[in-house]
Order: sequence, then C-alpha cells, then structure tokens
Amino acid sequence: MSNDQPPPGQPPDDDPFRKKPPQDPPPSTPPPPSGGGSPYGDPPYGGAPYGTPPPPYSGGAADPLAGMPPLAPLGKRVAARVVDALVVGVPLALVGWLLGMFDSYNSDDWDEVSTQMSGGKSLVWQLVSMVVYIGYDTYMTAKDGRTVGKRLMNLRVAMLNSGMVPETNASLLRAVVLWAPALICCFCLWWLVNLVMIMVDKPYRQGLHDKAAKTVVVSTA
Repeated sequence: MSNDQPPPGQPPDDDPFRKKPPQDPPPSTPPPPSGGGSPYGDPPYGGAPYGTPPPPYSGGAADPLAGMPPLAPLGKRVAARVVDALVVGVPLALVGWLLGMFDSYNSDDWDEVSTQMSGGKSLVWQLVSMVVYIGYDTYMTAKDGRTVGKRLMNLRVAMLNSGMVPETNASLLRAVVLWAPALICCFCLWWLVNLVMIMVDKPYRQGLHDKAAKTVVVSTA
C-alpha cells in the first residue's frame, strides 16, 4: 500500500470533498397570472382583440374577428330590441294614459289632434320618453352589457377594442345615438336606417350607435 500523500495546496480534481462553486438553479416558469385573459373566458371566446394575437388571415393580414365571440345574429338583435321597447314602452304608455297625455287621440278632428300633440304637453311627454328610454339603455348596458332583451336572447354589448363592458360614457353615447333621433322625428325611418347599417357593415355588423360608441354586440351562448 502506498503511503504517498497529495502535496499540500490545491486538492486533486477528483477529491469528493472538494468544494465546488455554487451553481445557479435553472430558471423556473412563472405561473400564469390569475384573472388574466379574455373577459369572455377560455377559447373559443378568448383571443384578439380580447386576449391573444390573432392568427394569419387571408393575404397575410390579421383576422379582425379572430378570438372574438360570435357576432350576434341580426334576428336576435331585432328581437332583443323589440323586447326592450316593450319593457320600457308599455309601462310608459300606461303612465301617460293615467296622466291624460293621450286624450287628444279621442278627437275625430285631425287638425285638433295635430295642434294638441304639437303643443307643450306633447313636447314634455316626448322629453320624458327620451329620458326614460336613454336612461334604461345606458344603465343596463353599463351594468353588464345586457338589457332585458339581450339577456333573453343571450347577447351582450362589448367594447370593440377590449371586449369589456362599456363604461357609462360609452353606454350613454350609444343610447343617445340609438334613441334620440327615433323619438324626436323619424321613428320608423331611423330604425330602418340602423337595420340596413347592421346588415351591410363589415366585419363587425355595427349600427350607427355602435359606430359612435365603438361597441359590438356578441353572443354569450
């Protein structure tokens, strides 16, 4: 057996007791932040412009609808609007009848009816109706993006750029553009114009009120 000892100084490289410099631990992947992602939830409703970048679209451009929930069908939007008009209009008409706002319609003289309805009573009632309709639409949209009609039809109003529920300012602007022209002068014509606008608008099917507030109407189911 050899009695040779290693020379004093540095220990040999294969010394198991030799201290080695500490090594940095491998980087760990941080957990995903809680509560992040699309306000619509997991795919297929998450994605751009509500979360992740969109995939390539035709011609190499980004698909503007990628990651968005399905846009609301026109039929459901019309049905939801009819429901909302009844939800507000029936109680409003009942109150007006109790207050005698429609007594002039009992007259057989059309000139008398026109004179009375163009007077101060009519203007006051028109203003009251406008405030009620706009207030209803603003409150319900800013609350969770759903009026009574949209809730029944499984629809929701969302901001185009983020998918979030519209804030009060956007909800108010949307309601004013939607209801004010219809209640002031051109009820049937305004709804027809807005309906045609939704039908022909690409790619988001926005009505004039959606264009003004930068919103879209999407399906929730």
